[in-house]
Amino acid sequence: MAHIIVVGNEKGGSGKSTTCMHVATGLCRMGFRVGALDLDLRQKSFGRYIENRVAYLGRANLTLPTPDYRELPEVEPDSLQPGENPYDARLSAAIAQLDPVSDFIVIDCPGSHTRLSQVAHSLADTLITPLNDSFVDFDLLARIDPETNRVKGPSIYAEMVWNARQLRAQAGLKPIDWIVLRNRMGAQQMHNKRKVGAALEELSRRIGFRVAPGFSERVIFRELFPRGITLLDLKDTGVDQLNISNIAARQEVRDLMVELKLPGVTQEFE
Repeated sequence: MAHIIVVGNEKGGSGKSTTCMHVATGLCRMGFRVGALDLDLRQKSFGRYIENRVAYLGRANLTLPTPDYRELPEVEPDSLQPGENPYDARLSAAIAQLDPVSDFIVIDCPGSHTRLSQVAHSLADTLITPLNDSFVDFDLLARIDPETNRVKGPSIYAEMVWNARQLRAQAGLKPIDWIVLRNRMGAQQMHNKRKVGAALEELSRRIGFRVAPGFSERVIFRELFPRGITLLDLKDTGVDQLNISNIAARQEVRDLMVELKLPGVTQEFE
């Protein structure tokens, strides 16, 4: 069975699609077969990223490892079982299509609570939650005391992950490996960075996730999207000299792939 990687966060602008694309492309470049689904049926940023890649490679007459992106298939109403949710059926059908031809399936969830997102979290073998490095976004994971910054309790999103873990346990599936990425960590505001880090470490012990460094705020990530390429592709697209920022950003991607501890991932990128 394919190993399912779900990238979820109920707040927009945290870097979910960028994370999805770099993880999926990194796995492709290692030689794995990677399926891709985008459950944000309105924005489809991850899906458009891959579509941009296919179009650019066609224009440039290049061949680069690319995730196998699929739209959620439509289902006929009369094919549903009594009481079956049509979104559940569409996601199940998509997984069934990709599973036999994939080593990994990367799923991007919308930045809001939806039925599809809820079901996807229960399917996750690995859950990645990108988080902007501030207490504004920390609220996604937990409620904190405004005076002491102490954790008061889990958020609605954290409770959804807990419910997904319970469903997997009841089904006899292995536990979700949950990783919280600290994205957009700036070089300044060291005091606030330490406070956020301490709060994350405390919460990780209480509700069971791993904390990993993510991607810094860099212009390059926004520049890559229109062509559908990643930091791992730059040299293959004619960029011979990488600047210091690009080299550092590429190393962040490499570090993330190591931190994920995905099964079978024992080699470096090409």
